Amino acid sequence: MNAASSSNNVPEAAGGRKAAPARHPPRLAHAAPPRPAAQPLPRHSPAVGGLTPFSTVDWPGTLAAVIFIAGCPWRCHYCHNPELQTRNARYDWRDVRAFLDNRQGLLDGVVFSGGEPLSEPRLPSMIREARRMGYRIGLHTAGIYPLRLADVLRYLDWVGLDIKADAQGYDDITGRRDSHRPAQACLTQLLTAGVDFECRITWHPDWLDETRLLGLARELARRGVKRFAVQGARSCPSTPPARLLGTQAQALLRGWFEDFAYR
Repeated sequence: MNAASSSNNVPEAAGGRKAAPARHPPRLAHAAPPRPAAQPLPRHSPAVGGLTPFSTVDWPGTLAAVIFIAGCPWRCHYCHNPELQTRNARYDWRDVRAFLDNRQGLLDGVVFSGGEPLSEPRLPSMIREARRMGYRIGLHTAGIYPLRLADVLRYLDWVGLDIKADAQGYDDITGRRDSHRPAQACLTQLLTAGVDFECRITWHPDWLDETRLLGLARELARRGVKRFAVQGARSCPSTPPARLLGTQAQALLRGWFEDFAYR
């Protein structure tokens, strides 16, 4: 036994008794998630609009916390998070950061979602802070900000890119003119960056019939997309899809992509 570990080196307390070894505060591995801030946060605060403590579906195959950024310039008519369209900081990033620090070793990754997370000016520093804790980083984006995606791409381990429609149907979905162009620019970046990513579309035949959906998918496959998912449109997340994608269409899609999912 070396001197450093010898019991003879335990310091003595007053009266000649050996003092108990110093103890570090227990690690709060199961600390409760932060609550919304009780007082309005400063205007420059990161617009954290929500938090899911753990999820297995927001990054397929990865146990992750999901941080929702409030703010999005598009107004998709089927959006299930309309409260996140307007920029508003409901959670203090410092509290969220402390929560993530206590979950190290219990979670594999952190997903930044929205709203549109790239609308947050401080997102690059938030991503870097989460990476320094040892987390892998995922991003959900609609592809609205190609330059901002380029700024963070080297810090990302996975991206879920929302494809809204084919070129002629984009503006009807987003409520914004020429919205197809930035989304395609973001897709081009992902195809050349070597980052793992998935393209996915929220689908209803009233917006995009099966023939147009298959045309869109075939073009994505031709460009080199390996993972594609069709998410059936729902009146709310807990209800079944309003309309089902045909089995023949599903079979074609499975043949075009290395990984196809119908959700």
